[in-house]
Amino acid sequence: MRVSVVGAGLGGLALAQGLRGTGVEAEVFERDPGIAARFQGYRLVLDPVGFQAVRDCLPTHWHPLLDEIVMPASAEQLVLDPRLNEIGRLGAGRTGIVVDRQVLRHLLLTGLTVHTDAALTGYQLSADGTVRARFARRDPAAADLYADADLLVGADGVGSAVRGVLSPRTTPTDTGVRFVIGRTPLTDEFAGLAKAYGSKITDGGVSLLLGAMRFRTPPRLAAERLAPEVTLPDLGDYVRWAMILPPDAPSGTSPDEASGDLSAPEAVLSRMDGWHPELRALIEQADPDNSTLLSIRVVRPGERWAPGPVTLLGDAIHATSPTGGNGANTALRDADLLRRRLIEVADGRRDQRDAVEDYERRMFAYGAEAVRSSLERLPAFAPGAKPA
Repeated sequence: MRVSVVGAGLGGLALAQGLRGTGVEAEVFERDPGIAARFQGYRLVLDPVGFQAVRDCLPTHWHPLLDEIVMPASAEQLVLDPRLNEIGRLGAGRTGIVVDRQVLRHLLLTGLTVHTDAALTGYQLSADGTVRARFARRDPAAADLYADADLLVGADGVGSAVRGVLSPRTTPTDTGVRFVIGRTPLTDEFAGLAKAYGSKITDGGVSLLLGAMRFRTPPRLAAERLAPEVTLPDLGDYVRWAMILPPDAPSGTSPDEASGDLSAPEAVLSRMDGWHPELRALIEQADPDNSTLLSIRVVRPGERWAPGPVTLLGDAIHATSPTGGNGANTALRDADLLRRRLIEVADGRRDQRDAVEDYERRMFAYGAEAVRSSLERLPAFAPGAKPA
C-alpha cells in the first residue's frame, strides 16, 4: 500500500512516521524549498490525547528520547496588568506536556522520505482506484514531479492545495485578529517573570502571552545519548511570547499590509508604552529573525466530499484559533487515527474505502468541536472579536 502525504507539518509527519515498518509505504511532499525554510512556531502544549497520539506514532525505542525533551505544563493562568499586578484568573491551569515544535518536527522527520520544493498543482483519479498527484518545482528548468498512491493525504495547512481540489467550497475564514509571535532566550534576567508564564497580560486592548520552554537536557545532547540516529536542533531554554491584536488594530498590523521599517518585536514594543521594564526587555532581546506577524484564520469541516482515495488531515480541514490551544493536538489525533485505519487495510482486516470513511466521520466530529471551542475562547484574548 502506498500513501502520499502532502505537507511536512506535525500532522503529516506523524502519519508518515507512524506508518513506517507497517507494510504501508509513505512519502511526504513539501512545497517549501527546505525543511527549515520558514518560521514554524515554537512551544506547544500537548494534552494527554495529543501526546499519546504522537507517542504511538513513534518507534518505542524513541520514547525515552521523547520523554527527555518534554516538560510538564504547569501554570496558574492568571490575568495580569502591564505592571504585572494580578487582576483576574483565566480559570484552571492547563495540564499536559510542553514540547518545542521544531524539536518534535525533527524527531518526526527522522528516517522519512521527504521531497521538498514540491508544490501540488493537482491530482487525477485512476480507473483502478489509485490517485496520481502532480507537483511543480520552483526551478523552471526542473520537470514536474509525479506520485502514484493508493491514498493521497492533504496535510498542507490552512491554504491546502489538496482541499482546493477535493472540497473547493471549504475555505478559510479570517477572524480579523492578528498576532505577533517570537522567542527570547530564557536567562536569569527574566526570573521575575515566572508568574507571567502561562498567564495573560493585558491593557484592555492587546494581550501578551508568555510561555517558558525549559529542556531537561538540551535536545541535541539528549539525542546523541539516547538515539544517535536522530539529529535534533541545538536549542537552549527560551520564552515564547505572542501579542494578540484586536480586529480593530491600526493599519500596519495586518500580515498583508506594509508595516514600514518595524520588525515584529518593534511592532510589539510600539504597543507597550508604560509596561513593566522586564516585559519590554523580554521583547527587546528577542530574535528578530524568528519573530513574525500572523493572521488567525480558521477552517470549519463542512460538507463531506465523495468517498475516494483522497482525504485531509489537520489544519487543511479543521484549522483552529491558537487561543484554543488545540490545533496541534487535533492534527496529531488525526494522524494516529488514520494510521490505525490504514494499518488495518494493510493487514487485510479492512477495506480502504471503509477505513478512510470511518476516519473522516470521526475526524469531522471532533475537528468541528475543536474549531468551535477555539473560537469560543478568542474574545477573552482579543476584545471585539466575533465568532468567525
